[in-house]
Amino acid sequence: MDDSTTMLSSLSSILAKAGLAFSTAANGLDAIDIVNRGLSPSLIITDYHMPGIHGVELISRLRRLPQTRFTPMLVLTTDSQQDKRAAAKAAGATGWLVKPVDPAALLQVVRQVTAA
Repeated sequence: MDDSTTMLSSLSSILAKAGLAFSTAANGLDAIDIVNRGLSPSLIITDYHMPGIHGVELISRLRRLPQTRFTPMLVLTTDSQQDKRAAAKAAGATGWLVKPVDPAALLQVVRQVTAA
């Protein structure tokens, strides 16, 4: 989830070229709605800064839902402050990636956190 259409497009392109199936949401509330309507994702990637609720709040709310309680969740953001990373980890984030992220590095992390 990312509120930037450019970033959503870039991430979508990287994931599509790698042959990965994905869904997008424009913001955190939209993401929660999509999950509540039945999507059970194998990974969630969210921006930290979004309108409505920020990425850490999204992760916190998704961790309370049965279908996403154990889903890996990555924060992809321009921030690198330790306090924000700590808040994300406390909310249940699996990892933190700083934009701009190299496509190969992103795919490596995606494969790593979704490996069975």
